[in-house]
Amino acid sequence: MTQYIIKILVTTALVVAVSELSKRHSFAAGLLASLPLLSLLAMLWLYFDTKDTGKVAALSTSIFWLVFPSLVFFLALPPLLLKAKLNFYLSFGLATALMLACYGLMLIGLKKA
Repeated sequence: MTQYIIKILVTTALVVAVSELSKRHSFAAGLLASLPLLSLLAMLWLYFDTKDTGKVAALSTSIFWLVFPSLVFFLALPPLLLKAKLNFYLSFGLATALMLACYGLMLIGLKKA
């Protein structure tokens, strides 16, 4: 149980750190958020729990392929939607929908590969 509490506290602290830092320094927060912190933590926790490098390798490979659809969100939101002066929530929703569609396409593509 202590292990789960530590995982939750460390992971939560990183999310809060990015959120708070973004209020003062958006570039520094962007740098911190762009680091694959969640992925790194997930791999560390997985190895810590299982000691199975095969599972860590499989997770890493999955993360690699699924990063591409997530980039669509960041390409669509600022330059296309927000600069077009669309409402923030509408822009956020459209960028999210586009990203999810790209995830679907990637999953279909990975099944055929």
